[in-house]
Amino acid sequence: MSSTLLTPRMAGVLERIHRANRPAFHSVTPQQARLAYVIGAEILDLPRAALARVEDVQVPGAEGPLAARLYASSLDRLPVLLYFHGGGFTIGGLETHDSMCRQLALRSGVAVLSLDYRLAPEHRFPAAVDDAWAAMRWLPEAAHALGLDGSRMAVGGDSAGGTLAAVCALHARDTGQDLALQLLITPGTMAHADTASHKLFANGFLLDANSIAWFFDHYTDHQHRRDWRFAPFEAPDHGSLAPACVVLAECDPLVDEGVAYADLLRASGNAVHLELYRGVTHDFIKMGRTIPEALLALDACADALKGALRP
Repeated sequence: MSSTLLTPRMAGVLERIHRANRPAFHSVTPQQARLAYVIGAEILDLPRAALARVEDVQVPGAEGPLAARLYASSLDRLPVLLYFHGGGFTIGGLETHDSMCRQLALRSGVAVLSLDYRLAPEHRFPAAVDDAWAAMRWLPEAAHALGLDGSRMAVGGDSAGGTLAAVCALHARDTGQDLALQLLITPGTMAHADTASHKLFANGFLLDANSIAWFFDHYTDHQHRRDWRFAPFEAPDHGSLAPACVVLAECDPLVDEGVAYADLLRASGNAVHLELYRGVTHDFIKMGRTIPEALLALDACADALKGALRP
């Protein structure tokens, strides 16, 4: 049985979640799901670390200003990671990923700018992509005013945010923008949820098949799902991209497409560092109070950022 793959601590977390009997995301409205995600997002996460800088700022999106939050462990002119939160393009925001962004800034010594991009279903595909691209284009020139070094920049994200980061890396190559790293944490990369891991981990492993379908349906029409801006695996060319750090969870419906994307990037001549954590589920990296693999993954992300941005 596939549940035997879980570490004891991961199994314990899933049992606690099951006993809490919270409604599944796909059983409620997007507004209710967002509220539930905010309430539960940092229960298992590390306490919010104190940093030298935590500042709310505004960033120009594709169709107007967007909220963002800047994190830095010092007042130095640091290189910067533009970060995109997870949540299936439908839920999530600055608050749900505050602890994680603090940890990335603290452990790496790199500034982190977390973007509150527009969410579906109010803003369907490609709104999130357009906002991510707008922020990425803006940041190098705006960095000086923020006290940052815009000449040293990475993109990153988890889950849907990892998808956006991968798409940003493709766009950066096509527009001649220099990126030092793409940090892809449990990303979605393929057009349809049809790999073996989607079947194996369809139910009972935190991110279930019904919720994935719910996220997809809110975000994009079926005829757009082979658009590489939704499924970066579908891009016609993966050569000459920023180096990639890909962080995956073994018991995650998205793990097969994450491995396949890492393999594709490597086969296309890119530098790729792949970290696969055994016995844990999607979103494990936000469970640092309980799941030791979360701390290892945060350190791996920090090491990749330091190596790319702070040589």
